[in-house]
Amino acid sequence: MKILTTQTGGLLQRAGSNNEEAIEETARLLAQATIGQGRVIFAGFDEMHGVALNATYGAEPFKGAIPYEQGMDIQSADRIWLFARSASDERALQLARELADQFIPFAVVAGEKAVEGNELAELAYTYMATGLVKGILPADDGSRIVQPHLLVALFLYEAVKMAYDEMIFEED
Repeated sequence: MKILTTQTGGLLQRAGSNNEEAIEETARLLAQATIGQGRVIFAGFDEMHGVALNATYGAEPFKGAIPYEQGMDIQSADRIWLFARSASDERALQLARELADQFIPFAVVAGEKAVEGNELAELAYTYMATGLVKGILPADDGSRIVQPHLLVALFLYEAVKMAYDEMIFEED
């Protein structure tokens, strides 16, 4: 239990410090929708859909948030926040390409860093890497286990929400 706590704490600390600027930029991007009569659409793939559930049904909902639905009508005033375990998730890439073709700005949270060749990062207006591309604990057979993708995504979500709420509630 102690190693899990240590590794998870380190993972969250790195995710926060490595994404400080992107957290503020993402909050600003999403605030554009709320201030401009748009919607903040949360698109999570696989377990990352949990962020969308938290944003819409959590104890402290994200103002203006709605979950993404395949084929929904997305307007130019809307802002989308994509969450994927990996930047190579084909569903996330497909949605990102469609949004880019429509010139609709969107934010992304995914595992890999925003390096050259990361198409999802290149298409996104803002991009945050969870830093989680393999398990955080060693297994007895030498492999790596425990991949808390959703935990790190929710941590980044909360950081953005704090900045977003400051911006939105200053406007009221």
